[in-house]
Amino acid sequence: MESYKTVKQRSEEVFIEKRSKFIGYCFPVTKEEEALGILNELRARHWDATHNVYAYILREGNIMRYSDDGEPQGTAGMPVLDVLRKSNITDVLVVVTRYFGGILLGGGGLVRAYSHSASIAVKAAKIVTMKECLLYNLRVDYNRYTKAESYITDNGGVIDETTFDDAVNIEFHIEPENIEKLKKSMADLTGGKAQFTEIGADYYGIEAVE
Repeated sequence: MESYKTVKQRSEEVFIEKRSKFIGYCFPVTKEEEALGILNELRARHWDATHNVYAYILREGNIMRYSDDGEPQGTAGMPVLDVLRKSNITDVLVVVTRYFGGILLGGGGLVRAYSHSASIAVKAAKIVTMKECLLYNLRVDYNRYTKAESYITDNGGVIDETTFDDAVNIEFHIEPENIEKLKKSMADLTGGKAQFTEIGADYYGIEAVE
């Protein structure tokens, strides 16, 4: 499967423009029901806000939605959506809540304000590249497990969990192109006695993008 970009974590950033308070929220989401649930929670929290503008893009169903929530058409939801598009991210929801400060911003001012609020929220949420990785369990003797963990990380793997019984079980994920090199290194270390068990595959954040 192809890699894709999304955000690592939720964020909340505040921006003031001519007394209007803009609160930008960004969330990683995977389903439309999840996005709508978060949106409804924010609407309830900010029931007294002037507007709760939003945009989201999802891989599932190739869904893309936005709303101006009462702002002049094209001045709010679309600028927020454009930030997501230009960042090339998906599985993401951005909500910008506005408390009107009494001074009109005009069409251009609204576009700039909503774009800025969305941008700083996305940046704070940290864009990551998601890539499908293989999940493995490596079983080794106690006297080799410290070096085995080093071999895993040196070959681009990430250790998820380590458990101990009569031997050591190291669960990790790794990019597919790195697994054969790791297996060879472990075979050299253990004299061919390293026990690899493939568990499956899943998407993991590989690199942060500024």
